[in-house]
Amino acid sequence: MTPKIHAFFDEATNTITYVVQEPAGRACAIVDSVLDFDYASGHTDTRSADAVVDFIQKEGLEVAWILETHVHADHLSAAPYLQERLGGKIGIGEKITVVQDTFGKIFNEGTRFQRDGSQFDQLFKEGDSFHIGQLRGDVLHTPGHTPACLTYVIGDAAFVGDTLFMPDFGTARCDFPGGSAETMWDSIQKILALPDDTRIFVCHDYKAEGRDQYAWETTVGAQKRLNKHIGAGKSREDFIRMRTERDAQLAMPKLIIPSLQVNMRAGQMPEPEDNGISYLKVPVNGL
Repeated sequence: MTPKIHAFFDEATNTITYVVQEPAGRACAIVDSVLDFDYASGHTDTRSADAVVDFIQKEGLEVAWILETHVHADHLSAAPYLQERLGGKIGIGEKITVVQDTFGKIFNEGTRFQRDGSQFDQLFKEGDSFHIGQLRGDVLHTPGHTPACLTYVIGDAAFVGDTLFMPDFGTARCDFPGGSAETMWDSIQKILALPDDTRIFVCHDYKAEGRDQYAWETTVGAQKRLNKHIGAGKSREDFIRMRTERDAQLAMPKLIIPSLQVNMRAGQMPEPEDNGISYLKVPVNGL
């Protein structure tokens, strides 16, 4: 089946949120939502999420799932806000527990922070399937960028999160805690084993040099031929060497500190303190 796919681009974080709709019905899923956040003031805003809400309500759609491809390090998830407004179950990969344990230690979270993934409604593993109305989705575990990364194959479309970018931009970094260039290569092979005409939808785009427009849709075949990091017969060894050298030169994402603390909680802020305000920690020399 060929789902109807509606993309919402957030230029502040270069993130694409998708509404994935069954082709002949009203059921839909939301993939990788964005909660706007101003780091300087600590203020959140729902304008990006509201654009999704307005579209879904205008089209009369019914949300079955609010899906996260992984715990994002570059934007905050709006999943709880969307669930409150629209319903649906929040899903992520079962290896979220590894991410929660890792960053629970880095942020020195107390015992009240549960590291069992219970903040999410569904923990997916390799081979799981789900439905958006009559539309089937299948789950591939594609770690490397993070231990919990998933690719959702929904009909003829694959939502790859940060594992792959557009072919002229390449692949995602692997140097976060729990990341691995070797694992990333193996995960990419799973995606490239899909039929060549499978549509690939990426989570971010940064306009590669020489390209004037943002883009977020490609195909498995195009990735095989053209991806600058893994296409055209590049070897596993070449990829691992390139990825390791490149990652060593990259700065941390500007929103990594708030994003990790919020997203490992399924988009919820840390529990308010006795004055009713939630606080985000900055681990000095901790990342």
